[in-house]
Amino acid sequence: MITESELAAAREAWGAGLIAIAKAYEADGIDAAREVASRVLDEAYGYELGPVLFKPTMASGDQTFRPTRAGALSYFVGHDPDFPLDGGFGLKGWRDVRSETAATFIDGDVAMWMGWVHMTDADGQVTTADKSWGYSKDADGVLRIVLHHSSLPYQP
Repeated sequence: MITESELAAAREAWGAGLIAIAKAYEADGIDAAREVASRVLDEAYGYELGPVLFKPTMASGDQTFRPTRAGALSYFVGHDPDFPLDGGFGLKGWRDVRSETAATFIDGDVAMWMGWVHMTDADGQVTTADKSWGYSKDADGVLRIVLHHSSLPYQP
């Protein structure tokens, strides 16, 4: 059974991964960022389980939804001619990521979380995203993201 502490650890690991991508890019360029992002995807997401239902914050048109690892990698680091609108969300100088839970649902080896994720860049600017993550444990008992929906808060 998935626990609340496992969900918290998964969110913290995702945030640490986002920061690591940004720092790798700043220190060593796009190839280093791509390598770190690849590792983050392999550690956090469940692409080996099937398509990941990934709707990034800043994606649109025919490429709004990213069920493949290649689509997710491009979203985080850009520089992929197959995804020409991607600017590399992970390259934006992130320095801090914290989450705020609205609700969770846990049923055995499947769990869902929704809430806000507050991401602070190197200039101290905070971007808040509404996020929902769905998780499943793989055959080794590792929690994997199988659904990732993100959007900017509605501005009436």
